[in-house]
Amino acid sequence: MPEQFQAYQVGKNDDGQRCALTQLDDSDLMDGDVTVRVDYTTLNYKDGLALTGRSPVIRKFPLTPGIDFSGAVIESSHADFSEGDSVILNGFGVGEVHSGGYAQKARVSGDWLVKVPDGLDTRRAMAIGTAGYTSMLSVMALEDHGIEPGEGNILVTGSSGGVGSVAVALLNKLGYRVVATTGRMHEKDFLTRLGAADVIDRAGFSEAARPLGKELWAGAIDVAGGNTLANVLSQISYGGAVAVCGLADSLNLPTSVAPFILRGISMYGIDSVMAPIAKRKLAWDRLAADLDLDLLDELSFDLDFNDLPQAGADILDGKLRGRAVVKVP
Repeated sequence: MPEQFQAYQVGKNDDGQRCALTQLDDSDLMDGDVTVRVDYTTLNYKDGLALTGRSPVIRKFPLTPGIDFSGAVIESSHADFSEGDSVILNGFGVGEVHSGGYAQKARVSGDWLVKVPDGLDTRRAMAIGTAGYTSMLSVMALEDHGIEPGEGNILVTGSSGGVGSVAVALLNKLGYRVVATTGRMHEKDFLTRLGAADVIDRAGFSEAARPLGKELWAGAIDVAGGNTLANVLSQISYGGAVAVCGLADSLNLPTSVAPFILRGISMYGIDSVMAPIAKRKLAWDRLAADLDLDLLDELSFDLDFNDLPQAGADILDGKLRGRAVVKVP
């Protein structure tokens, strides 16, 4: 690898935040014991916030955004990694307080890396990305709660997005009957192809929730928060659970304790950023085994590295469907 490399940099001045493609060299790499040639990265909702500055995701400037990447180790002093290993990184503050995947090269702590599991390559690893990994953590939470296929419908909110679309595909492959909500009903055929048994309009979840609604769902995966989550909680069947992994609608939760006390339901917070390595390895191994990879190829699309700034705005505006895979030049 040449000493110089291309990277997006987000800087900040009195006029606000600005993102630009620039030339860096090895002296700009952060401290770490593994250097990686970045092959692929992706675009997540959080990346859109970082690229556009619509929310203060980045807390250190200047910084290279991109909360995940995959690639090959080119230098390592870490005991678990050697030159040529294919690796994945997501979370641990990368793209927020540590430089991330929107660069040709990255230097990181080897304690943050996971080897690409058998059955995946670096491209498919980023077709899954942080969104798909979060989906797997959410599915694992419902499984750990004891919800089994055949016990009732599983609801997935925001199912046209990265987390939701992979969650629908995973749950269907594992034998669950999935009901998907979306604000884009024209995507019904797409969601049915992923495995949704039914697709409903998210508008029905936008109003203020009653303390208790009709018991409709054995479990749910929610990416929205706000009134959506409040309504979902009120509709969970006795003893069911919701895996909460996003706040696309709102950080607020206008609900009551009624469904927790009167129906004994549970709510699991899903953290994809600081989850321990053992749990990460399990999630990635499960993804390699339990996700239909042909279907993964269908729900992912190629995004040009040079188009990342505009795509960052598009994902926030709900204009992208599925998983964006970015080949780093």
